[in-house]
Amino acid sequence: MKILFMGTPSFAVPILEALSKKYEISLVVSQPNRMKKKGLQVKTPVAEFAEANNLKLFQPESIKDDNLEIMSCDADILVTAAYGQYIPSFILNKFKHAINVHGSILPYHRGGAPIQRCLIEGDKKTGVTIMSMTKKLDAGLIYAIKEYEILDDDNASTLFDKLSIIGRDLLLDTIEDIYNDKNLGVMQNEEEATYSPNISPEEEVIDLNKNSIDIVNQIRGLAMNPGAYLNVSDIKLKVFKASIVEDNSNKAPGTVLNTKKCIVLKTKDSAISLDLVLMPGKKIISGKDFSNGQKIFITNEVI
Repeated sequence: MKILFMGTPSFAVPILEALSKKYEISLVVSQPNRMKKKGLQVKTPVAEFAEANNLKLFQPESIKDDNLEIMSCDADILVTAAYGQYIPSFILNKFKHAINVHGSILPYHRGGAPIQRCLIEGDKKTGVTIMSMTKKLDAGLIYAIKEYEILDDDNASTLFDKLSIIGRDLLLDTIEDIYNDKNLGVMQNEEEATYSPNISPEEEVIDLNKNSIDIVNQIRGLAMNPGAYLNVSDIKLKVFKASIVEDNSNKAPGTVLNTKKCIVLKTKDSAISLDLVLMPGKKIISGKDFSNGQKIFITNEVI
């Protein structure tokens, strides 16, 4: 079995690593490397792994327009895991099977941000689906599902790591039967389908006019990348962890209730404490350490 693998973030690396130990990887396709601050180019995690392990690597800006490497590849099966580009039908049709490792229990949370949005929406469980790829987004046949009960201390970063390992193991358990047509898959129930589009920049802003549980879930769903943030005195304060604090006062949402040993802010229905934060240009610190010496929150002021 020869595999063409498409993936970009760290979620995809354990899957590629496991496949490369057992099968021939004809080609690895990843999103282009991007320029960060100070002109430094940052490789995608998949590209970094491919180069370190001498795997042939292709990083087109658009696979729709730049696909000669893919179309001339001798692989007979395509495996994708969080690649990040729409894959045209003419590419999918080239392979005997085109398989995707998707981070949700399909048909729930189709789309580009299933892991983030299951936390934002307060789901109690999630999982990984091994599925066939079709023209319609995440609507293919389901080959296997493994569920995961979300823990109270899970955030997007921990969930990406956990589901990556679950996806790796589930794919290894099923790929041979898929390839040999012993696992033909089952149809999804279209009436149950929900969608989880990519996170927009506007969704990163913390709105204290919302209920505390919704804010805490937003923070969990965006930690540690890109991170939800508060705009305070023209400072973008990222918050990576928060907890609910009971408060029955009639103070306005955004009121600073406490700055001693922790920062407590009023919300629509109660309050939240900031437990893990990041000031621009600084290191991530606990809310307790941040409260010592900070000057942007003043008790009883409304931010």
